[in-house]
Amino acid sequence: MIFSMTGYGKAVAMYQDRKICVEIRSLNGKSMDLSTRIAPQFKSHEMEIRSLLTSRLERGKVDFTLWVEQNATLDTPAINVAVMQGYMEQIRSISQQSGIAMPENLFEILLRMPEVIARKEVYEVSDEEWAVTLDAVNKALDELVDFRAQEGMALYRKFMSNIENITSLLATVEPYEKERIEKIRQRITESLEKLSIVDYDKNRFEQELIYYIEKLDVNEEKQRLTNHLRYFVETMDTGSGQGKKLGFIAQEMGREINTLGSKSNHAEMQNIVVKMKDELEQIKEQVLNVM
Repeated sequence: MIFSMTGYGKAVAMYQDRKICVEIRSLNGKSMDLSTRIAPQFKSHEMEIRSLLTSRLERGKVDFTLWVEQNATLDTPAINVAVMQGYMEQIRSISQQSGIAMPENLFEILLRMPEVIARKEVYEVSDEEWAVTLDAVNKALDELVDFRAQEGMALYRKFMSNIENITSLLATVEPYEKERIEKIRQRITESLEKLSIVDYDKNRFEQELIYYIEKLDVNEEKQRLTNHLRYFVETMDTGSGQGKKLGFIAQEMGREINTLGSKSNHAEMQNIVVKMKDELEQIKEQVLNVM
């Protein structure tokens, strides 16, 4: 079974008055490209989180977010009343000594002064809270992996349809192939017969004609393409982590189809090759998303 690199997972856990939220998104990528946004209190666990994500997701462009939502009342920054009163006394003293009127927006000015709004301290995460958080991370990962599996199954069905279409198209080449060879022989013979003043060795002509027709023979290309098609399906059935290998097989399929087209020398065969190329391009486009 193949897996897509596209996925999404989210999990929420509660610990005391805090809601711990985990969100993971992944898209296709050549390797593991991990970006994390983690709440400050969990920064000490970042390497553990990265290791877990890398081991389970393997490949893709992954965005991981971990944030904490607290009770609004508890999370509201505190006003340092003592500091604010100190500033107010200094402003009043300066006003009396210098004769400058007190500002009308005194309260607004005081709130902007340094240290009036107390900074919230980043609390230390306990082992119990980390266990709850780690469980949420794993649940989000499970959801994302399930998402990848579902997308992978859709890709599998699409690839099988493309492979079956190419196989069917390849089977339609044979009648035109035989017709093509006979037409080539007839065309060359008729051209020589028009040249009545030219005398040629018919035995040598037959040898050269056979050599020319052999160069246009596509049996090897057909056999190799058939093998590649079968190998592609076998590789999909071996398990996950086959995206790069499937890409290489698709490239080899393209080489055989291109050679088939260059050797065809027949309008109907070339039309069939164009249809096979269209199916193959769909495979190449989607195989980039296979893990």
